[in-house]
Amino acid sequence: MNPYIINEPTCISFSGGRTSGFMLYKIIEANNGLPDDAYVCYANTGKEEEATLRFIDRCSKEWGVKIHWIEYLPDEPKFKIVDFETASRNGEPFKELIIKRQYLPNPVTRFCTSELKIRSINKYLRSIGWTDHTESEDWIGIRADEPRRAAKITDKSRIPLFVDGITSADVHKFWNSQPFNLELPSINGKTMHGNCDLCFLKPAAQILSLIQEKPERGVWWANMEALALASKPSGANFRNDRPSYSSMLAFSTSQTDLFDQNEEGIACFCGD
Repeated sequence: MNPYIINEPTCISFSGGRTSGFMLYKIIEANNGLPDDAYVCYANTGKEEEATLRFIDRCSKEWGVKIHWIEYLPDEPKFKIVDFETASRNGEPFKELIIKRQYLPNPVTRFCTSELKIRSINKYLRSIGWTDHTESEDWIGIRADEPRRAAKITDKSRIPLFVDGITSADVHKFWNSQPFNLELPSINGKTMHGNCDLCFLKPAAQILSLIQEKPERGVWWANMEALALASKPSGANFRNDRPSYSSMLAFSTSQTDLFDQNEEGIACFCGD
């Protein structure tokens, strides 16, 4: 059976990366268009690179498919619908969530992923009548060369790229043949600039490099830590096992090597 065939109401989670874009293309190809009971959803945090937003918009226009742009709201209905023009660019949904929670997310308590993305999409789907839908039914872009991520998914039909044996090399070969591409560099098959620009799950050396490349990236993250919302000082940073974002921002102008270059990032729902 073609793993990209859709036979029931399905939410396709689009992260805005090359892998999820490739998965969407294969779904459209296999079903001769997007089925009426399939919804493509992108949850915007306001901290994505502009190139990511342009890529999502281009996929929608080039392939003639509706992509539902969703953003978190702190109060009911807990989400709002936006589009390329109206989507937040300055971390507004993320900041609203932090203010609501009165502390910062961290690698153990990743409420940013659950609230900004998973639950916001679920709230939207329930608003259109998907009363029985849960995030365990969403289709997500996990490749065959991501076995650790795939191991967390019980129902492998939700990860058709994995079932199909698709690797990073396949994804990049596809995009190199297309008239458009995600305008972010790929290094060894990874889009370092992808998802939230300085997500605390990224390796520290990668974050420092991104700050060095564009110092203004670090300002929002440093400002969130400066809110000092947590009741304990140790909870005022996104991570306690590395310097604060303000420290990295200051360090970026004076040094070049501060962290282990071989540190691996932590995978999450956000995808590539």
